[in-house]
Amino acid sequence: MTSQQLQPVEFLKSPEAMNKAWSPDQALAYTHWLATHHYENFHVVSFLLPARLHQDFYNVYSFCRWSDDLGDEIGDTTESLRLLEWWRCELRALYAGAAPTHPVFVALSQTIERHRLPIDPFDHLITAFVQDQTVTRYRDWPHILDYCKYSANPVGRLVLMLCGYRDEERFRLSDATCSALQLANFWQDVTVDLRKDRVYLPQHLFTQYGYRNEDLFALRFTPAFRSAMKDAVDFAQALFEEGLPLVAKLDRRLALDIDLFSRGGLKVLEKIREQGYDVLNARPSISKTERVALLLRSMARLAFRGAA
Repeated sequence: MTSQQLQPVEFLKSPEAMNKAWSPDQALAYTHWLATHHYENFHVVSFLLPARLHQDFYNVYSFCRWSDDLGDEIGDTTESLRLLEWWRCELRALYAGAAPTHPVFVALSQTIERHRLPIDPFDHLITAFVQDQTVTRYRDWPHILDYCKYSANPVGRLVLMLCGYRDEERFRLSDATCSALQLANFWQDVTVDLRKDRVYLPQHLFTQYGYRNEDLFALRFTPAFRSAMKDAVDFAQALFEEGLPLVAKLDRRLALDIDLFSRGGLKVLEKIREQGYDVLNARPSISKTERVALLLRSMARLAFRGAA
């Protein structure tokens, strides 16, 4: 395995990788490898995305992936906070005109220049990962939506800017979609987050229905939890519906991806409803057959739009 084939945590432990003088070509090869060798079944680039944008998406993804791993894969809060601050300093130095040395920033600098990307979306993502180290409970919907402003919405805005869109109306619709996707992921993975001592369900729902965090950590599924989860699912559903008009405002190739992401998130919410809101004893998931069906329906909707 070479320094160009190291996951972030492995990379940090490799003096050769950390001290290497990365050429632009080597850096681009690294972000391409990282984006196509994720441990999750995640496709960074859609088959519909124009080829000229593939490398830019690999570069942006690699920044997000490194940020995420510095927050969640280090295993020590103090060290994660130190590394995230180092990562933020590297980002700000790049925007201040310093020559980057880390391969992600060497590659990303080309994308930033080519698409005139501002620093805020990148900086906001780091803020979200810092917050994950320091905040484990959320009071109410404004509190959790403020977190989504940093953790999810910047990704949608970066995608839009890479594809040439920079207007506030599309940004607003994208924010609704990305926040909804973030919430759907939280509701799907309640028990996963519990293992990290994180509760993203707003505390006011527990107070409203008489449920306790102690019950949650004991995985007690009760009528009170069902009521809280129902409200949470309905809230995410409303956000998805608010953001769906974005699809009609995009090039058909990008529109298919956005429609598919939204419909996938809505399907997760449907799955939660089908299992009676009990996400404590079974993780709701979408089968491969259902994913294919979602893709075919999204393609049909876009084909109909083109024929109309």
